[in-house]
Amino acid sequence: MVSQNLRTALAPLLLPVSALYGLVTSARNKLFDWHILKSQQFDLPVICVGNITVGGTGKTPHVEYLIRLLSDRFKTAVLSRGYRRNTRGYLLACNGVSPGSIGDEPYQMYRKFSSTSIAVAENRVRGIQSLQVDKHDLQCVILDDAFQHRHVHPGVSIVLVDYHRPLKDDFMLPMGNLREKRHGIHRANIVLVTKVPHEVKPIEKRLWIKELNLYPYQFLFFTSFHYGMLTPVIQKKLPTKNLSDLKTSSYSLLLLSGIANPKPFFNQLTPYASHCRTLQFSDHHEYTSTDIQTLYEAYKTLPGSNKLVITTEKDSVKLENMAFPKDMAQNLYYLPIEVVFLDNKQEEFDNLILSYVEEDKAISRLRK
Repeated sequence: MVSQNLRTALAPLLLPVSALYGLVTSARNKLFDWHILKSQQFDLPVICVGNITVGGTGKTPHVEYLIRLLSDRFKTAVLSRGYRRNTRGYLLACNGVSPGSIGDEPYQMYRKFSSTSIAVAENRVRGIQSLQVDKHDLQCVILDDAFQHRHVHPGVSIVLVDYHRPLKDDFMLPMGNLREKRHGIHRANIVLVTKVPHEVKPIEKRLWIKELNLYPYQFLFFTSFHYGMLTPVIQKKLPTKNLSDLKTSSYSLLLLSGIANPKPFFNQLTPYASHCRTLQFSDHHEYTSTDIQTLYEAYKTLPGSNKLVITTEKDSVKLENMAFPKDMAQNLYYLPIEVVFLDNKQEEFDNLILSYVEEDKAISRLRK
């Protein structure tokens, strides 16, 4: 992703490219809308979760929310592209897979949800077909990051928008972060505004409602994150830590991230530290021994005797098998997050999804 400062400097060059990119994506969407390019429907419920922007909307925690909602009731599978994996084609996660072979986010889900099938495939049509062969009792598929992959026609499309990145302020790639023009959001059945501050004012939500200008058949929800207990990355037998305990013991923190938008992660943890440093890598960063040495040098400079390195759960799956100096390994934790729905809307959202999967027929408002 191009930094904002660089985008501003290169605006005369990037804006024409963005305009061309917008024309190409719009033309492609029209070809699907006019059924010149074909979308395949399947004989089982398919739920698509995606973005209209590049990364950073909290997609993985929302996919995990759907897994928790569905996996106890239905034989569920998640199909992802497996971004930046070192394999190709269809691959069903099983013993021996790694973040490198299926991608860090699918691996995170595979590690957490043993009753859910996790697979990757660039071609989602073939991916679903292969899942149906491998899992004869499959009852539901969640398509991870597939809103622009229109060769599959899902029963329900869910689009996530980051509260901190309003669409009206954005541009098409590469000048901005938009994957397609803003009105593409009207293909979604459900829109989730994510990472909403818990203290958000009603007027701010009304401004979002006005900006999105959704159609009557679309549902809008606001979600935020609940942060869990700090969990050890390397020394698995160590106890978890409560965030509130950090303040009472005057901890110095080194915050490590390799995600698209680490600002909420940093903002959440900074108030708990007597001293705080951040170390930020690009999204999906592949950590090396040199990175670990850089991390250790920064760790050693933290003041005081109570020191912690805290990273994201997404980063932890790539760090857990790396060699760390013993003292830092004992103080390396990740911060898990879960989705919460604001305005007491969780039951409404759950019922929409469950009614669709139970009947493979959504209520009328979910159908255009």
